[in-house]
Amino acid sequence: MPKLPLVPRPEYPRPQFVRRDWLCLNGRWQFEIDQGDSGLDRGLLTRPLKDSIVVPFCPESKLSGIGNTDYLNAVWYRREVAIPAAWKGRRILLHFQASDYDTFVWANGQEVGRHRGGMTPFSCDLTDVAVPGKKVTLVIRARDNAMESMPSGKQSWVFENSGCHYTRTTGIWQTVWLEPVPRRAHLLRPKIVPDVANRKFSIEQPVQGAQAGLTFRARLKQAGRIVSAATCVCGPGFYPRLDLPVPAAGLRLWSPEDPHLYELDLALMDEAGRVVDAAESYAGLRSVSIDGFAVKINGRPVFQRLVLDQGYYPDGILTAPTEAALVRDITLSLEAGFNGARLHQKVFEERFLYHADRLGYLVWGEFSDWGLHGSEPVRRWQQEAGGKIVRAGNHSGPGLTPGHVTQWIEAVQRDFNHPSIVGWCPLNETEGRIHERITAHDDVMRAMFLATKLYDPTRPVLDVSGYCHRVPESDIYDSHDYDQNPKTFAQRHAGLMNGNPFVNDTLRQSSIPWRGQPYFVSEFGGIWWNPHAKPTDVSWGYGDRPKSLGEFYRRFEGLCAVLLDHPRMFGYCYTQLTDVYQEQNGIFFFDRKKKYDLKRVRAAQQRRAAIER
Repeated sequence: MPKLPLVPRPEYPRPQFVRRDWLCLNGRWQFEIDQGDSGLDRGLLTRPLKDSIVVPFCPESKLSGIGNTDYLNAVWYRREVAIPAAWKGRRILLHFQASDYDTFVWANGQEVGRHRGGMTPFSCDLTDVAVPGKKVTLVIRARDNAMESMPSGKQSWVFENSGCHYTRTTGIWQTVWLEPVPRRAHLLRPKIVPDVANRKFSIEQPVQGAQAGLTFRARLKQAGRIVSAATCVCGPGFYPRLDLPVPAAGLRLWSPEDPHLYELDLALMDEAGRVVDAAESYAGLRSVSIDGFAVKINGRPVFQRLVLDQGYYPDGILTAPTEAALVRDITLSLEAGFNGARLHQKVFEERFLYHADRLGYLVWGEFSDWGLHGSEPVRRWQQEAGGKIVRAGNHSGPGLTPGHVTQWIEAVQRDFNHPSIVGWCPLNETEGRIHERITAHDDVMRAMFLATKLYDPTRPVLDVSGYCHRVPESDIYDSHDYDQNPKTFAQRHAGLMNGNPFVNDTLRQSSIPWRGQPYFVSEFGGIWWNPHAKPTDVSWGYGDRPKSLGEFYRRFEGLCAVLLDHPRMFGYCYTQLTDVYQEQNGIFFFDRKKKYDLKRVRAAQQRRAAIER
């Protein structure tokens, strides 16, 4: 376990919208588990808490100092914070990058905010409570009953880890921080739209407290030098919008080979031209388009050699122990020959996406939709090891609800500006409820797709990864195929050439027909290999375990070759980057140590794909 600094994860948590003044609140907080969710009645709001925890690590993790992996129905946090005197005259905002799942926030005993959802940031305004130069007492309660139907990704629904379900995360698991902003009006996160065809960026800039007399200014920089600037007037009730042309001289598009990022200075000015508020950002000029069966980057087919990345860490669970750990996962993937990842069943923290942007790493954004139990029993996972059987239980609940559209769009809004994101996938392996009828569940599936397209018309959207396609407008079609035999694997996907693509068999009657969209196998492989596993260990992967390392290489090379050589396949996603607890099918071990000869793994993927020829 790495030695943590006094303030762990001290880096600025919002790299695409940076202000100079801020205060990181990571570190030691008072803490108490509220197993019966009765803490409000028992006075936890007004008294010191019994234990302590290291934020931003969840209480299930070792790095938190708690390490309790039982069901934690509710948890409480408490801390006194000194508000800097220099912030006098400004609004004080308290930011949570992520807290799972229902979070309530009090300052000096007064409720200042609440948020539902475990993967996206939210803010609370402390201005009327916190006084610069004095201390404020913050109290947070997070409710997270794992037995309820809620989007929780790969978090286990039963006491132990099971199958492809892992240790739960409760409460705060990303950075908590304070930020001062101007009282009169201030900038919110902009929407930066790259337009390669017209060689410009279009910026939509929401302003909190927008009013007549204010002006918005944006400057585009390259290596610190201003190359373009524009201004527009601001008025009450609407977003300022402007275009920043990119000069032809020195034009550089963002791509995996050249992940060039332009710098952006954003400013809100008053009637006299004085800067009221300012922030820094960046942007990459690139396009994503569909041409027949190809998905193109900047008009060029780029075969997407993706790896499934679940973003779990042995000591931090969903939270990377350090900034370096985020970078390492990307560089390890690149070293193994992948050019991107499906960020699977987790909304990754913003700093991961920042590093993907600067390293030219292609990613698909995804929601943590697993855990939404519908009227049908949840499929059981079973793994036998030494006579022990581990199962996920049966649950029932409402399935998808309109509230899940809200949580997903929060993620899309947060991450829209990242050039590394080349596609969206709100749902994974979601089943249709009734094959011969359209249900409310289907309505929400389509609402998630349509809401994504409404906010972001610049990227392709896949309605559901694998299993059940129910949205006729979906830009992409896919399947999950864990056949371990390259010969039969090739036979299953040969039908794509004559309009009969492979569809996950168990739900064939539920999916709508393929209508010629670009197609890829968004999960395959998952080859089970852990030479250190004992016979009594819980260990699994897909298919029969290879009898030798040589058999692994032959299987991996054969499966990749089938998809690389397929004229109508625009990419693939191999399962997975690392082992995760008992699921031991990663290219790397869970601790990120090498499992294979990476030169050979890389070489298997480097041939030019058929769709790129």
